[in-house]
Amino acid sequence: MKKKVTELLKRYSIIILGCIIYSAGVSFFLDANNIASGGVTGIAIIISYLLEPTPAAAVLNTGILIVIINVPLFILGFVFFGKGFTLSTLFATVLSSALIEVWNFTLKKFIPFTDDRLISCLVGGALFGIGLGLIFRMGSTTGGTDIVVKLLRKKFRYIKTGVISMVIDVVIVCASFAAYRDFDLLCYTVISIVIFTLTFDLILYGGNSAKLVYIITVEEKANEICDKIVKELDISATVTDGRGAYTGDNKRMILCAIKSFLYPKLRDVVKQCDPAAFMVVTSAKEIYGEGYKNHTDEEL
Repeated sequence: MKKKVTELLKRYSIIILGCIIYSAGVSFFLDANNIASGGVTGIAIIISYLLEPTPAAAVLNTGILIVIINVPLFILGFVFFGKGFTLSTLFATVLSSALIEVWNFTLKKFIPFTDDRLISCLVGGALFGIGLGLIFRMGSTTGGTDIVVKLLRKKFRYIKTGVISMVIDVVIVCASFAAYRDFDLLCYTVISIVIFTLTFDLILYGGNSAKLVYIITVEEKANEICDKIVKELDISATVTDGRGAYTGDNKRMILCAIKSFLYPKLRDVVKQCDPAAFMVVTSAKEIYGEGYKNHTDEEL
């Protein structure tokens, strides 16, 4: 029970942090400069802009519109992903929308933080991507098209979440151009979505990536290298027998997956033990097993 409570507190703490970062990017940079950030947030920004000349604008501001548009999508989320997902998504949506309103009210005289649209789309897109990436990593969303993205991800498992999101956002970009009729603004919106996609995928998948290293060495050096890998780097490896095609000599191939920050130490170990060793290094986008993702983890 204590472990479950700790995990729940950790999960919601990260969701709260994600909501703070996400809402700051929207309020301080994107919404403040009429840059449609994509998703329901982008739709809400466009509608809010179109409502500005009318009395409805005083009531139907961006934060309120986000909640209204989310209602039918929440129903879809509940049907396909269950109560746990719906509750955490509801929490993230309400909190992020409320924070947008809080920032707009308490820091009104400081918003926008900058009138430079290029800076706004770069910083706003990055904050948007970081915040939403943290929320997605915790198995939640901020509702809206995020739910649609998760549904499509179940169908098209080979496509990254950020790419699906970007395709949906292209439609919203076209809508923003129709609303604003400003080509410069369209370009800034595209830049913000590209930055969002890059940072979002980096946060969502970056922690699962590592390097896959093949070390081909002589038999007498293989044990020494393996001992240092286990003791000094605290990781394991797989050893297989091999034979050099040219020389015909017996070889040992050591295969290990290692996180990027430990890779320089691995190179030092190999260089120290066998400077003549042959190394092949590739990128591993996803790794399942001890120290990495579990096979039962939800696909992000």
